[in-house]
Amino acid sequence: MLTSRDIRVLHLEPTDVCQASCPQCARETDADFRKDQRHHLTLEQIQQHCTDAMIEQLDKMYMYGNYGDPAAGLHTLEIYRYFRRINPSIVLGMNTNGALQNTTWWKNLGKLFHSQKDYAVFSIDGLADTNHIYRRGVDWTKLMKNIEAYIATGASAHWDMLVYQHNQHQVDACERLANDMGFNWFRAKVSKRAFINGLQFPIGWLDPVISHGLIQCQAEKEKSLYIDAQGRASACCWLGATQTNFVADDLRSVRLTWHTDHPHPICQKTCSTIQSQNSFTNQWQHEVNFV
Repeated sequence: MLTSRDIRVLHLEPTDVCQASCPQCARETDADFRKDQRHHLTLEQIQQHCTDAMIEQLDKMYMYGNYGDPAAGLHTLEIYRYFRRINPSIVLGMNTNGALQNTTWWKNLGKLFHSQKDYAVFSIDGLADTNHIYRRGVDWTKLMKNIEAYIATGASAHWDMLVYQHNQHQVDACERLANDMGFNWFRAKVSKRAFINGLQFPIGWLDPVISHGLIQCQAEKEKSLYIDAQGRASACCWLGATQTNFVADDLRSVRLTWHTDHPHPICQKTCSTIQSQNSFTNQWQHEVNFV
């Protein structure tokens, strides 16, 4: 069991709200998720799990959603400001579809992300004619304007691309656009989720999922904790990826469930290791650092 003194990485899901309807997202596949019940994580909820002393010891805090996009959070910028004030050396990060809020909001985020290792990951799965096939509801023009506003502040931007048959011919073109726009990083991978709603596995790419091996817990390795949009704590976002079987609701009851004779199926699927290889080892099959 990880204690508050052990935690070095904190993963927050600041909201379960998103404008997109990506077909593999839990928003669309979890029958127990209610889109009409919107939650926005508050500082007060975070402080129920994290004292200022705990925040001071963190190496990193990042926002990434199972159900929502961090840019939709009502308190996202406030939370980032608070963590930066308590821990000036902390690494701040975000994963987003990039097409929420306006350019002023993204400029403000960029100014907050002023440290060398801070970053925003923009999940962009193709170009103007293909990104919407998976990122349904994401406006390309707004996305590009927001990215330009963010990068103009000097903040670091990463482009992450999910590869399918419908967009695999654009990987090189996406890499070139990322370079031209001033991204620091471009990465492409195959989704670990089921291929549904007409999405097809890309030809010539590898399946990154490893099943039924020795479990080496990623959360334990990173010494991380996850807090969802309702203020519930879990060892990781994978264990917190369902509404009805959320693994824990406070730090005292967070357990790494693979330390049993009957590990949780999510632990088995996510963190199995065979011959030192796991689902994280080679997930990025195309990766370029521009700096």
